[in-house]
Amino acid sequence: MDKAARIYVAGHRGLAGSAILRCLKAKGYTNLITRTHAELDLADQRAAGAFFEKEQPDYVFLAAAKVGGILANDTHPADFIYVNLAIQANVIHAAWRAGARRLLFLGSSCIYPRDCPQPMKEEYLLTGPLEPTNRPYAIAKIAGIEQCWSYNRQHGTRYLAVMPTNLYGPGDSYDLATSHVLPALIRKIHEAKAKHAPEFVVWGTGRPLREFLYSDDMGDACVFLMNLPEEKFSQLVRADLCPLLNLGYGEELAIAELAKIAAAIVGYEGGIRFDATKPDGTPRKLLDSSRLLALGWRPKVGLKEGIARAYADFKQRFS
Repeated sequence: MDKAARIYVAGHRGLAGSAILRCLKAKGYTNLITRTHAELDLADQRAAGAFFEKEQPDYVFLAAAKVGGILANDTHPADFIYVNLAIQANVIHAAWRAGARRLLFLGSSCIYPRDCPQPMKEEYLLTGPLEPTNRPYAIAKIAGIEQCWSYNRQHGTRYLAVMPTNLYGPGDSYDLATSHVLPALIRKIHEAKAKHAPEFVVWGTGRPLREFLYSDDMGDACVFLMNLPEEKFSQLVRADLCPLLNLGYGEELAIAELAKIAAAIVGYEGGIRFDATKPDGTPRKLLDSSRLLALGWRPKVGLKEGIARAYADFKQRFS
């Protein structure tokens, strides 16, 4: 991407979009296009179309989405499938009409079957039933992958679908009703420490295994991919190949171990109680990111360092 190219980051205030925007700015890109949700509702087809027609971006990072943890997904399934389907359909279609050169669509590792072989390879998509608690969201993201592939096949577009593992970092949501496991743990542990509580509660048994990637590493990977030479990028978006690429850290740990690490970083010395009446979600979600690694990208931020950075961000914003 030329440093003066017109680059649109959809969802630039979210965890993923803000990380992409930080990376672009750090690398010297100067013609960055952003809109808040109040300025542009991407679920509105007419508004999205008019925006693309006016701005004519060369490159599009589609990070705008309705996201949340188990409770949010289970409580508002209609919102999760409708909003995400609408945003994706509108942005991908409008980007094609506006002649965008490349588009990167961000999905989620929840697209893979609940009991998927581990680590999860791209070819395991649609080989088994999804996790029920986030199936509407997962189906929406699968539809986004299929839309990218369909436009590549029919219209010759160059749209890539990247599936990151569990993300965390600056700008995360710490709302216990909607947040993912790691930011929820950070908030629970911080509050338990402040109240001198004897313990804090973790949903589920603590046995599920999860992989975590610091958001700025994700942003770096996305910019890396959009900067690939034509020959390499073309191989990822061939018409005969699903344009799907995993983005993970490469290591996993149990939720129980994650809670212990987070408690140590926060400085909390009380106990941990696991509420087994609450759902665990998918037992294991480790991505096989070998295709991305073969292109030359590597994550830089380890889990303990990343959690410490995330906790510093939490304290700055909420203390």
